[in-house]
Amino acid sequence: MRRGRRSGLYTMIAVHSTARGPSLGGCRMWGYGDSRAAMRDALRLSRAMTFKSAVAGLPLGGGKGVIMLPAGAPALAPGRRRDALLDFGDGVAQLDGRYVTAEDVGTSDGDMTVIAERTEHVAGLALERGGSGDPSPWTALGVETAIRVAAERIWGSADLAGRSVAVVGLGHVGSELARGLAAGGATLVVGDVAPAKRALAEELGATWAEPAEALHADVDIVAPCALGGVLDHDAIPALRCRAVAGAANNQLASEELAEDLRARGILWVPDFVANAGGIINIAVELEPGGYAPERADERVLAIGDTVRTVLDMAEANDTTTLAAAIELARKRLG
Repeated sequence: MRRGRRSGLYTMIAVHSTARGPSLGGCRMWGYGDSRAAMRDALRLSRAMTFKSAVAGLPLGGGKGVIMLPAGAPALAPGRRRDALLDFGDGVAQLDGRYVTAEDVGTSDGDMTVIAERTEHVAGLALERGGSGDPSPWTALGVETAIRVAAERIWGSADLAGRSVAVVGLGHVGSELARGLAAGGATLVVGDVAPAKRALAEELGATWAEPAEALHADVDIVAPCALGGVLDHDAIPALRCRAVAGAANNQLASEELAEDLRARGILWVPDFVANAGGIINIAVELEPGGYAPERADERVLAIGDTVRTVLDMAEANDTTTLAAAIELARKRLG
């Protein structure tokens, strides 16, 4: 953890080291109550990123960067935001290639351009700079693929026509996912803390609900796409769905809750399996041939096969999907 000399804000980078290659992870700009909470978030997410890379078969470790904003503070003025990004870039540069950063919650491909002024170890740059741009569409594509595999496992068909899905959180990924699901014929319930997102519900012919109501809607599948920790001891008993698969990281408030979902007969696709599309897309940038969207599409769609493998392992071992996914990650980490 270091205090930026330009912005005065604390930045931190957690690297979950492996022998597989550089650690790739996003730069999260978010409000925290104190530095301990921010550090816990960085450590927790770096571990999840390691599992995500391993399960996806990427030759990368996992990392996570955080620019800590005061909880409840207004958005940074443009000048101070730029200073915070430059401070973060200095921290990335000091790691000398052990960590490669990309966008995450609160940052964009434009922000990566600013960070790149201080370090070359940046991915997810804008398309015009030879990068892959916003990874949200690929994250959404991967989650939709995971949802289809969950439907296939429960109802015998990946066809979403006639299925009902609640999308909780309509940020970049949630909005893309909702559009894809609607195009696939699903009936949607959508919710977000921002009332302005109601316009998307109207555009898609979806039912609007507050996020807590959307989480507990009477639907086939719930897709959490906001921040983590939504599946806790209070939320799980109130779920009325058959499956949960979404883009949010660390959806379980604690790992033992995977057993509670299993006991209720709810198929949960572990978040670091379902939402790997973004990092898979960005990883294509690091390949010798450089970025190509057709290769990214092919690799992201392969998330479906990974989900099938995890579900088969869980069934064969009579265990949770989380335990199966972690086992698969550890096997691939070697």
